[in-house]
Amino acid sequence: MGLGVNDDFNIEAVELKGFSRSIAELEWLLLILVILYLVAPGVHPGDSWTILQSCVYFAVFVLLFRYLNFYRRETRWKMAIEIWVMIGFITWVLFHTGGIDSPLLNLYLLVIITSGLTLGKIATMMILALITSIYIYMGYPQYAGAGFSLESFGRIMTTFSPYLLIAYLTTMLAADLHFAKQMFKSLSETDELTSIDNFRAFNNTLELEVKKATRYKQNLSILMIDADGLKAVNDQFGHEGGNRLIQAIANTILGCLRESDSLARYGGDEFIALLPASSEDAALEAADRIRMAVENTSFDMQGQAVKTTVSIGIAGFPGNTQNTDELIRHADEALYRSKRDGRNRVTLWSSLEADKTPPADDSK
Repeated sequence: MGLGVNDDFNIEAVELKGFSRSIAELEWLLLILVILYLVAPGVHPGDSWTILQSCVYFAVFVLLFRYLNFYRRETRWKMAIEIWVMIGFITWVLFHTGGIDSPLLNLYLLVIITSGLTLGKIATMMILALITSIYIYMGYPQYAGAGFSLESFGRIMTTFSPYLLIAYLTTMLAADLHFAKQMFKSLSETDELTSIDNFRAFNNTLELEVKKATRYKQNLSILMIDADGLKAVNDQFGHEGGNRLIQAIANTILGCLRESDSLARYGGDEFIALLPASSEDAALEAADRIRMAVENTSFDMQGQAVKTTVSIGIAGFPGNTQNTDELIRHADEALYRSKRDGRNRVTLWSSLEADKTPPADDSK
């Protein structure tokens, strides 16, 4: 595991990459439709050479824009620029193929669909207003000669009602997709039993914080926390009691952490906490606070007060570690030393390194 963040696990980045590919396909589709119009039998556009030149310029823009930005992170601003260029290209073609009477007028639908999927409702409505303004400007000579009347207004409404409907439906679809994405992200990164992060989410956060700590030359610490008495509780009260114990420990730990800290369920009755900008001394204070809080916490189960303790291992970064895997392993080694030395205690990995005594892999 490296110190950087893998964008393949970033849902937003994956979504933007997918949108970017879709925009590229729509750009080439737009170009093909214009060229097919030029070569269609019986079609005699006013200035074929000018339109062909604009097609070449548009193709060059797409190639250069995407080639020069190939290794850069996708953003919605890049997509907005491409959409504005598409509007400019379509408008230029319409001016040379009959204006508002051009059979290519509906090419604007490609722009509206693209914007609705990528830029959101407000931006799409602004783009629709821009296209409407362009349409009125192109049709001004006709409207000025005949006078703007209810008939002219009806024609504009007839033309743009499908545009408005498509814009609305597309943005609604995009909003539903965004909601589904957020729900999927939440479900994929949340532990079902405790409602805190799972290890996958924690791992992404840890890599970000390690990268930040490296850049700004700061310390951070992680705490590996394990319940000491889960097996006894499971034997006496069943899995319901064990689950309630795990939930109680999670809530107690959360109450001892700062807002900037992160907590995740590592697996079973083990938790892992990340303390950014914390030295080993600060982490030791936090760990003792957690240990005492859990020791003083209980819940009622079948009329009996259920209590437990936790053992904690601490590892710090940078220390002697080179990556997040090693950092977690050090914390785990310190945790097992706490378990071996009698439980309900805190151990620093640096203390293990100092006495050069490797901890035994004692069973829980």
